[in-house]
Amino acid sequence: MTQGTEQPRFDRRMLEALICPQSHQGLEFDAAAQELISRRAGLAFPIRNGIPILLVDEARVLE
Repeated sequence: MTQGTEQPRFDRRMLEALICPQSHQGLEFDAAAQELISRRAGLAFPIRNGIPILLVDEARVLE
């Protein structure tokens, strides 16, 4: 018997309530990268264990 290593999934319904802490605009969900994207701020916020980390210091700058 093997234990699953699947991480908790991000609930897309949260997108309606979440905004970028820098631009105060809506976010897009990138399922493949497990990130929330703020196009206006040019940032990608990580999702860890199903929890979005909306800290500018933790965000990746989009190229």
